[in-house]
Formats: sequence, C-alpha cells, structure tokens
Amino acid sequence: MNIHTRYQACIDACNACAAACNACLVACLKEDDVKMMQRCIALDTDCAAICSLAAHAMARDSEMARHFCRVCSEVCLACANECSQHAHDHCQQCADACKHCAKACQAMVN
Repeated sequence: MNIHTRYQACIDACNACAAACNACLVACLKEDDVKMMQRCIALDTDCAAICSLAAHAMARDSEMARHFCRVCSEVCLACANECSQHAHDHCQQCADACKHCAKACQAMVN
C-alpha cells in the first residue's frame, strides 16, 4: 500500500479541519464580543497547527505520524467541544470539521 492510499483520507480531513479552524478564528476576531471568543480562538489556532503538522507528517510517511495523529485527535475534540458551544455558523462548521478529523486521526492510531 502506498503512502497516498494509506494516509490520504486522514490528510484530507486534517487539511479541511485546519482550513475550517483558520476561518473560524478569523471570524471570531470579527465578532462583537471577542473576549467571549477567546478560548475558541486559542483552540482554533492550536487545532489548525496540529492538523497541518499531522498532515505533513503523514505526507512524508514520518515514523511519528501516528503520534501526531493521536495528539491531533485530542486537540480536535477539544476544539469541537468549544466551538459547538457557540451558535455562530463558523463555529458550527468548525466543530463538524474537527469531529470528522478527530475520527479520521483516531482511525490512523488504531
């Protein structure tokens, strides 16, 4: 099985999640009560970073890819939990992407 086949679904989920988190954090910064969105912004930032790192690790077939995926799954779940508490469309879309990514990453770990 080549790298592309083995990791592609998870790489795609990580890239989509990173994009959703980046979009969410930018939208959060434009909300009227930015202070209320502080934890969401912080988790969006962390989640986008670990998703990108995990995707890059898988793309190069890093021996640490499974470890990054484990951490990515944990961060995605934390971000999904935070975003799901906010009614904004961007937060709900981010939460959905994070849940999907967490599931894909967990499958890589198992």
